[in-house]
Amino acid sequence: MTLLSRALLAVVMAGLVAVIVRLRGSGGTPPHRGGWRQLSETDLEPMDQA
Repeated sequence: MTLLSRALLAVVMAGLVAVIVRLRGSGGTPPHRGGWRQLSETDLEPMDQA
């Protein structure tokens, strides 16, 4: 019976850790700056034209 209770305790502890990690990982907003943008023709021209 001790083996069964230890196994049950291990499963419950793993579930609690999973819930805590999931709750801490959620929330917040994604960054509003950066990322990809579409390039225009002037972005593709070489910078060292003189």
